[in-house]
Amino acid sequence: MTGTIYLVGAGPGDWRLLTLRGKELLERADTVVTDHLADERLLDFAPPQAERIYVGKTAGHHTLRQEEINDLLIAKAREGRTVVRLKGGDPFVFGRGGEEGAALSQAGIPFEVVPGISSAIAVPAYAGIPVTERGMASSFSVITGHEDPKKNGSAIDWEKLATGTDTLVFVMGVRNLPDITARLISCGRSADTPAAIIRWGTRSDQTTIVTTLGSAAYEAARQGITPPAIFLVGDVVRCRGRLRWFDKRPLFGLTVGITRTRRQASALSARLEELGASCIEIPTIRLEDPSDHYATLDQAIYHLTSYDWLLFTSSNGVHRFFRRLREFKEDSRALGNLRLGVIGSATAEALRSYGLRADVVPPEYRAESLADSLLPHISPSSRVLLVRAEQARNVLPDHLRGAGARVTIAPAYRTVPASENRERLVSLLEEHALDLITCTSSSTVTSLLDLLGDRRDLLEPVPLACIGPVTAATCTREGLTPALTASTYTIEGLTQNILDWRRHHHEI
Repeated sequence: MTGTIYLVGAGPGDWRLLTLRGKELLERADTVVTDHLADERLLDFAPPQAERIYVGKTAGHHTLRQEEINDLLIAKAREGRTVVRLKGGDPFVFGRGGEEGAALSQAGIPFEVVPGISSAIAVPAYAGIPVTERGMASSFSVITGHEDPKKNGSAIDWEKLATGTDTLVFVMGVRNLPDITARLISCGRSADTPAAIIRWGTRSDQTTIVTTLGSAAYEAARQGITPPAIFLVGDVVRCRGRLRWFDKRPLFGLTVGITRTRRQASALSARLEELGASCIEIPTIRLEDPSDHYATLDQAIYHLTSYDWLLFTSSNGVHRFFRRLREFKEDSRALGNLRLGVIGSATAEALRSYGLRADVVPPEYRAESLADSLLPHISPSSRVLLVRAEQARNVLPDHLRGAGARVTIAPAYRTVPASENRERLVSLLEEHALDLITCTSSSTVTSLLDLLGDRRDLLEPVPLACIGPVTAATCTREGLTPALTASTYTIEGLTQNILDWRRHHHEI
């Protein structure tokens, strides 16, 4: 049976601009064939077992020639696979989607085109420049800037183009700016026409240069602008002063390394990116089953009704507890009259996802505070089940035992260094690509150092942001000095402290 090829536009750069149809197809893809400009986070939508093939092209370097890409798509379809061909921008706007579609059609391969948001309109919008504006521009043209200036003739009618359209948007034109600007001026466009060069548009490292048509080539060379970039010509560039929004966000330009587990990283990344930061997820830890393969936890679940209190110290513990509960063909009703205590709002929210409300959530999100909140309710006859990570501080069980409670510690998971991320972590630090690294638990700190080994000196120039005093104390014990420690030990609290830290550094 022949598979289907989906030519999917990945959008202009910001991975969140993918269409819903594109996401839906990625979620059921057998193979994803991706371009250089498609954000790698889009691949997370694909099933873990899906085949991922990179065929990106950059100036002067092609992983595969276009004909070879066409052949690859045909071969994968003939294997009966559902293939998503993920292309930057829109497949049919200088994306060579037409060539791929024609090759598939000729080979008798079924295909579908899923439009994407083109960089030609999205990048100017993120720079605060509309391509049309009433009273200023009622037309715009999108032109390739990739023509070879040395070839005989041009496929572009420069005489008509120069003055025939209000706004001109050149894609892939940075290297040819001297030729493009010279042709437009010689064909009647004023050298004083406002112009803009926008590099890596829609991403947090977006750079926008406002200039004029006559000065654009000089400014691009002076400021070292390299592809990918958009060159825009027209009076609409003047709108940037009042419509600029994207690069005014408080964390714009800040690149943050997120060391949480892959599952947990998204919440922190999303919050920071809403404020303009670029987040690179490089988990230093991953979760594995406890060393006793859940023997202690399963035994505790079997005797669940004998406990008075059930305590959770993390959302990971909550989810893994209920996963094991399902192994016993049970659900929340098995908790009966158990009282529930948790550390932190995220853990309380995890409980609520199972229809349960915590009886005790301490004012401070750490073990000491939970112990203080529980002590008035604890007697020598109290039996407490503590579900937590295998390696953790003993502050909470020690305090409760001191009050006479009988405490059973049931490991629900253990954290281990995510060694698969070591090479990427070292590379990012060597390239000075990170402006800040977040540490959201003691295990992220110790695993970070484990991954770096004898390269821990790479951390010296990078500020560390800790979610709370316990994590900060681990940094200090390991010889690291946190740049900031959140006063409220939550994702929102950490985010606010990062905002305050950034503002302070901008002021000085």
